[in-house]
Order: sequence, then C-alpha cells, then structure tokens
Amino acid sequence: MSYLLGIDTGGTFTDAVLVQQSDKKVLASAKSLTTRFDLSKGIGDSISRLPKDLLAQVKLVSLSTTLTTNSVVEGRGAPICVLLAGYDETQVKNSGLIDLIGSASIVRLEGGHDASGMEVKPLDEALIKEKIKYYADKVTAFAISASFAVRNPAHEMTLKKWVTECCDKPVTCGHELASSLGAPRRALTVAMNARMISHVKDLIDAVQSTLQTHQIAAPLMIVKGDGSLINIKSAMQQPVTTVLSGPAASVLGACAWAGTDSAIIADMGGTTTDIAVVLKGKPALSFDGALIGQWRPMVESIRVHAIGLGGDSELGFKGGEGFAIGPRRVVPLSLIVHQHPHLLKTLESQSMESPHPGQMRFVQRLRADSATLQDLSSDEKMAWEALAKGPIDIENANLTNRNLAKALARLERKCLAIYSGFTPTDAAHVLGASHHWNKEAAKYAAIIWARQMRHLYGMGNWLNGDPVAPSQFALDNVVKAICQKLIETGLNEFGRLSDSAASKTAALMAEIALHKSARFATQASHEEETPPEADLFRLQFSPKLPLIAVGAPAASIYPHVARSFGMNLILPEHGAVANAFGAVLGQVCHRVHVTINQVQRGVFTVFLPTGPQITDQLSKAVEMAKEFAAKQAQEQALLSGASSISVEFDLDENAVKNDIDGDLFFEARVTASAFGPPQLAV
Repeated sequence: MSYLLGIDTGGTFTDAVLVQQSDKKVLASAKSLTTRFDLSKGIGDSISRLPKDLLAQVKLVSLSTTLTTNSVVEGRGAPICVLLAGYDETQVKNSGLIDLIGSASIVRLEGGHDASGMEVKPLDEALIKEKIKYYADKVTAFAISASFAVRNPAHEMTLKKWVTECCDKPVTCGHELASSLGAPRRALTVAMNARMISHVKDLIDAVQSTLQTHQIAAPLMIVKGDGSLINIKSAMQQPVTTVLSGPAASVLGACAWAGTDSAIIADMGGTTTDIAVVLKGKPALSFDGALIGQWRPMVESIRVHAIGLGGDSELGFKGGEGFAIGPRRVVPLSLIVHQHPHLLKTLESQSMESPHPGQMRFVQRLRADSATLQDLSSDEKMAWEALAKGPIDIENANLTNRNLAKALARLERKCLAIYSGFTPTDAAHVLGASHHWNKEAAKYAAIIWARQMRHLYGMGNWLNGDPVAPSQFALDNVVKAICQKLIETGLNEFGRLSDSAASKTAALMAEIALHKSARFATQASHEEETPPEADLFRLQFSPKLPLIAVGAPAASIYPHVARSFGMNLILPEHGAVANAFGAVLGQVCHRVHVTINQVQRGVFTVFLPTGPQITDQLSKAVEMAKEFAAKQAQEQALLSGASSISVEFDLDENAVKNDIDGDLFFEARVTASAFGPPQLAV
C-alpha cells in the first residue's frame, strides 16, 4: 500500500491528512494551531499525530496554504522594489501600487515597447544599475514590469539580467506571470508575487525540515490557485500563482467529500471566507483574475470570491460605516489566554475599568523577516527582543514605557507582530457554539468590547456586564456579511454588474432576505400563519444547489446562513480539513497563451517571448502559435513535476463573418494546456 500526505497551513490552523493512494480514502487527519513565528512547529504537531508506520510509505506530499491569500487581503507583505519601464504617472496611480507598497518602493524608468512590440525608448543601464544597488539591501525581492511586455518582453528580460548581476535577490517579470494586456494590473500582479516570495520560502523550508524530521522522502508539491499542482522550485519562482491555493484545495476537497457535482462551496478560515460555484463537477475558472479582498491580480485561478472575514477577523468600529468586521486579522482573546493563562487576570481587571482603546490589546511576535529586522530602529529592536519573552500588554506599555508602546505599534505595521482583539471566534465561545479555547477570556473580551462600542463610538445599548447580547450581535453581522457575499457571488456569475454594483445590490438583497427570515421565524415561534399580503415577493437564493460549508468555524456559522436562505446545507464529515484533503487530488497543469493579431489586412503578427513574428497567412500564424505554446507548456509541466504529459489546445478568436464584406479577423489567443499526474516517490 502507498499513501499521500496532504498539508494545509492556514492563518489559524495547520491540518494534515493521510490518504490512501488507490481510492483516495482518508485514513487519518489531524489539526494543530499554526505557529506563525515558526511554521515548522505547527506542521510537525499535525504530522506527529498521524500513524507513524504509514508515514514511511508516503509517495507524495502536497501542500496548500491560505497564507498568501491572507497576505493579499490584509495588505501585508515583505518589502520590495518595483521597476517600471515605460509607465506614466496615470498608469502607476491606476495600478494600485501606491496603496499596496507605497511610492518609495516604485521606480519609474524610461523604456518599454508599443502595441506592435517596437521599442519606445532604450534603457539607461548605468542609471538603472545605480537604482538596483541602492535598493538591494533594503528589500527582499524585485518586481519588473514594462509597457507592452506581453508583446515584446526584451526590456523586462534585460532588467532582470541587470538585477541578477547587481545582487542576489529574487526577481520576477510581469510577462512571466500574465499574458493579457493591461499594464497597471500586470504591474500589481508582479509586485504581489515579489511580496510573497519570502512568505512562501518560509513555508516551504518549514515543511521540508519537518518531512526530514519524520523521515518522509517523497516529492513535495504545492497547490496553485487553479487547483493544479507545481513543485516547490516552480512555486518559489511564481508564488503569486498560489495566492488562492487554500481556497482551490478546499473546493476540490469539499466536492469529493460531499458526493455532489454541483454546489456552492464556502470555506471559512481564520482570516478569509472563500466562496466558489461548482457546476457539473468543474469549478469555474477565472482567466482574468479572481477578486481577492479589494485586489484583482492577473492570476489564473478557480473563480473564488475571497473576503476578509474569518474566525480571527477583528470586530470593531470604522468611521462613517459603523460596525466593521475585518479585514485585519488579530489573535482571538480566547486563544491568547488559552496559550498564556496569566493574561486572564489582566482581562478581568480591564473589564471593570473605564473603556479606552488600549484594552484587550496584547502584542506578540508574528513572523521574522530578515530584511525588515535588519532595518529596525534601536527602539524597535528592543521591542522585538522584549516580545521574545511573551505577549506584552499594550495598555500597560502606554502607561509605563511610551517608547516601547510606539515601537510595538510600528512592529505591527511592519507585519512582524500581531495584536489580540475581539473576534467572531470569541463571540462563538461566549454563545457556546465553539469550545476550543478559554471561554472566560471570551466573556471578559465581549464585556470590554461592548463598553468600548457604547462609550467610545456611541454604538449599541447592551447591558453593562452582559457578554451574550454583544456576542449575538457580532455573529448576526457575520452571518449577514456572508449572506451578502453569497448573493454577490451569484450576481457575479452573470457578469453583468461591476464589482461595486454587485456589492451594493447584494447588500440590499441580503438585508431583505434576513429581515423576512427573522420575521417568519418569529411568526413560526408564535404558531401564526404568514399573512398573504406580507409576501409581496420571495427571494430564493440557489433553490437547487446545496451549500457545502467547510473550515474550522463552519459548523458554528453556516447553519444560521442556510436557515436565512432556506438552503440545503452540507457539513462534510472531514470538512474542517478539506483543504489538506483537496491538496492531494490535483494534477500538474501548465497553460501557455500566445496572441495573434492582424495589424493590416494580410499581415499577421504572432507575439512570442523571442519577439514578434510576422506571416502572411492566418493558418501559418496559428500553427506557429500552437507549436511554440505546446513546447513551452510541456517543458513547464515537466519542470513543475508532471510524470507524463497530455496537451490540449484552445483557440479564442475575435473575428467578424459578414456575407457582404467577407470574413474579418482581428485577434486570436492560442492556449496550450499541458497536464499530467505528479511524480511519485519510487
């Protein structure tokens, strides 16, 4: 017998499952807390709970993660430098890069090409190398994007060569990640890729060291956002392709367990809620980029709607909007006290004090980033060392050592530390829907939070000392937010509305649906019949597709969601580890796209990485594109860990056929998909 080992590292939990290779039956599973400062500990804790005699017969290890998704949603990432050739100020502004990484990390350069692949301006080698050397010690990676690089990548390739000559930092080009026009979004995508390299490297290093400890000698693969697999070498070069790794794996795992080929999949983790639609056994793919928080990078993926709402999302107040859930992730008070019981006395004391913002705020280390650590000020280094002893009460630091308090806040902004706070997980503990950690801490947190909301922000009218009512309010709003996102997902399936329009329409529909659901429930409890005149219209969301809910918090949240919509809810037996199970179900798949256009009648241009190629026949252009795309796709699939390869072609043609004027060809995209099973240990 041989086995497959699936691992999923999320923001809160790390899961492991042992699967029988022949029939994909789950033999054992385990769940442990993710240890963000040292990922190998959480991974090792989960693997050590699996049968040791079977681990020796593992033929493949496959990894999924939500850490990359979480970093995008939360706006976190390692320091990088983005080199932009041929971009103007408007393009930079439209890209979102300034919001993502700040203007100081962006370097605009002369250069780039035009739509036909011709050079606009040459690159200034001396100036650019000077810029690269200046940033080399300040960043963890470089990202490169040049105008119309998908038509001619020469300048991106030259810039990459100069970066490797000047320093040893990782570097990625936009044309290596995306083949579509749209320079601003391509720049955003390659910047996200660079920010994730250190995150993915830390994860891969942790998994490899753990596998060595357990003497597991099997190939290690990681799930991409489209549900396919790549080996770790490929993942390190293009980590942005794993940005929806966890959600993609959960979709595959949920479908396999639920035994249905069509459903709405909702995966709720610690940081995000991810929703996807599966029809006839196939998750819909997004070739234009999935919506992740407020960003839409050019990443081919399962069409997932990811929102910053999870069990660890901070519950608070946002000016102009009132009550807010996330997207910032914090450590639940129930969890931090579970890990550090002495903090309970501090919470108890704070629950009897006058409200102020510093309450419930404990700071602890999140992760170590060498480039960021070496650039810390003396105060920040002192704060970092202080955190090595355990969590620090920010309220006490404000009273006794203001410099320490300010330094801790800066460490949190630099993603080296994380705050604690009141979360949906805490609310679920108060209400008895969850029992993982310290319930007393959750109660104190709810009391403190309710008092802050009333006295600092003028929100709520809960009784002083009552933890139940504010906790119910919090969970009701979590259910409302999920209902809204489910409706928004359904609206987006039509492709008729913009993201903002779909969001506004979904908010209104969710409000109506929840209002009617609450009214009918109240009437039913009093054994009254619904007056006919009250039912002017009926909102029926997904009348035939079931809702499959997976993830650790699913059982405490989704029954309320399903009742609100009258949906059929499926909670799979192993739903809490669906990501880890789905991680072993994928194949290796690599797609290569080649664009052909007709600049003038009878002149067809094939845009290849080696430069534009011109021919006078469309059939020759298509064959040229197919030959190149198939060769590249096969090579990349083999390099990504496939054991055998099959190739399929797809032609997306933009042309007009007219009886009078004849056929008129504008543009086409040839796609070669090379796929096959992953290599297994001998």
